[in-house]
Amino acid sequence: MSTDTPGIDPLLALRAPQDPACDVFLTGTVFLDIIFTGLDSAPVRGTESWARGMGSSPGGVANMATALARLGLHTSLAAAFGDDHYGEYCWDALEQGEGIDLSMSRTVPGWHSPVTVSMAYEGERTMVSHGHEAPAPSAVPGQAATGQATTAPSPAFPQCPPRARAAIASLVPGRSEPWVATAARHGALIFADVGWDETGRWDLDALPDLAHCEAFLPNAEEAMRYTRTDCPRAAAHALAERVPLAVVTLGAEGAYAVDGRTGAAAQVPAIEVEALDPTGAGDVFVAGFVTGTLADWPLADRLAFAGLTAALSVQEFGGSLSAPGWAEIAAWWQRIRTLDDQDPTALERYAFLEELLPTTARAWPLRRAVPTIGFRQ
Repeated sequence: MSTDTPGIDPLLALRAPQDPACDVFLTGTVFLDIIFTGLDSAPVRGTESWARGMGSSPGGVANMATALARLGLHTSLAAAFGDDHYGEYCWDALEQGEGIDLSMSRTVPGWHSPVTVSMAYEGERTMVSHGHEAPAPSAVPGQAATGQATTAPSPAFPQCPPRARAAIASLVPGRSEPWVATAARHGALIFADVGWDETGRWDLDALPDLAHCEAFLPNAEEAMRYTRTDCPRAAAHALAERVPLAVVTLGAEGAYAVDGRTGAAAQVPAIEVEALDPTGAGDVFVAGFVTGTLADWPLADRLAFAGLTAALSVQEFGGSLSAPGWAEIAAWWQRIRTLDDQDPTALERYAFLEELLPTTARAWPLRRAVPTIGFRQ
């Protein structure tokens, strides 16, 4: 849980009495993440490996929800929670710790929380997950599903999401979620990412909800496969013919975006950092881009901000634990300008932060959270 974060509202100048109370709505599966860091190499079969660091936190869709909330957006999450200690911890961490609205969520009696164990080493990660599909909301209380899930456990997809400025969806080939169209009809801007296409077809027409999207944010490999191109930038331009905003993440090269309405393009290089754990970095990038879009920033500023928040996140372990708030951003901006080896031109890219950040910031580095399920008081 983030502490001492300045109460910055990036949408303050844009808010009006008739606006929806919710800035961003999202739905998905919440996992309990157990993260091991400080491993020198991948675990070797038949041996015991000791990690120098460990953390526990809500994961899965909670990574994105936490990242949004820490950036000052009023965030509503619809998800199923187990009534075990893991589920109670995740609910409390999100609602009490992060201020996320869980009124659309539900606790499922007799259902245990999905769990992911993540091991970070050599700048990469290996994950093992376990969970059963959550029973439908109409199921008899106490009758949890007993079959082993072959994919990620299903969340509680709402048919009538709350009015919101934006909603975030994860597109799946061959599947349409009715709530996405409903949210779009009610005025929400839909931001979507996509996972690996296990069918191997890589067909944009198999993503029916793409038609409702304001922005589509695949990584470079996904974008090139879906557009049959061999260049991420060409892929972004091709995607911009299907959605108003196409954003392609380029890994160490940063990100490239095309505004399909105007034809304008922007690219921002990645910030070089020593990565401790990449878990959740993609979610933090999306949260940063959504924040900049709702605040009506120029396209290049949105990309820069999204890249900055993602870079700050990989310097901490865990998914939701590592999501930066305004305190971390302010501390970075204050510190980076004191370093002698900084390129003034590169620093100018982030000058837009001056109007947002407090004049004083906490010292760097910052301790964001206590990485444990909880101590007894």
